[in-house]
Amino acid sequence: MSEICSYLTDIAANLTDKSFAKDIDAVIDRAMAAGVKNLIVTGTDLESSEQAVELSSRHPGHLFSTAGVHPHYAKDCNSNTLSHIKALLQHPSVKAIGETGLDFNRNLSPAQQQEQVFAQQLEMACEMNIPIFMHEREAHNRFYEIVRHYRDELSHGVLHCFTGTKKELFACLDLDLHIGITGWICDERRGQHLLPLLKEIPLDRLMLETDAPYLLPRNLSPKPKSRRNEPAYLTHICQQVAQQIDISPELLAQKTTATAKTFFGI
Repeated sequence: MSEICSYLTDIAANLTDKSFAKDIDAVIDRAMAAGVKNLIVTGTDLESSEQAVELSSRHPGHLFSTAGVHPHYAKDCNSNTLSHIKALLQHPSVKAIGETGLDFNRNLSPAQQQEQVFAQQLEMACEMNIPIFMHEREAHNRFYEIVRHYRDELSHGVLHCFTGTKKELFACLDLDLHIGITGWICDERRGQHLLPLLKEIPLDRLMLETDAPYLLPRNLSPKPKSRRNEPAYLTHICQQVAQQIDISPELLAQKTTATAKTFFGI
């Protein structure tokens, strides 16, 4: 498990989070030194989407971004918000709309509003022929139904941080979605059911992510004192996935990066 991954792409890094405010340049430098050469900076509301665009613009060729409204913030989304998101999608560093989707686990926004805002962003993705970056927690049935309605007109879609069941995985693959895998697989308390499912994901649909600063791999050693996840630790996730599907970490890095580059058009 010591093999170095020389070229990785982290498709979900929440680098606008306040935990990165004081050392963002060092975080990016560590990622590059670890072989994580491309980062997709996640936008979750209008403010963070604008910040993601600004940050990615400072690191052309390595950092890119998404722009969208996460289901947690659907209650605050209106037509003005979506107009501004649509304008951000014109920026050359923005490679997908999102993070959007459904979260019936925390329900920080009412389900009806989540569904409405999700559908509006799916419509925008279809209209602009841009990939969509999606979130789903305890909402599989409604997620599937809503995405299926738009799927024929979507260019590409990824369900990031997949944590579901085999049945749910196959349903997403039947929709021709890409699948993002995080350090959740390194959690012996709740991620073990995912390990046998990794072989079911075709390599041209599999992408890797940290979802930093969240989901620090529990089996990372030594752990950072801050307990903050960061993109440099994607190498650890790559090694864990590679071991499970019985290929080298370097080959997995190459395959998942090629898939991510094609998906995001980078």
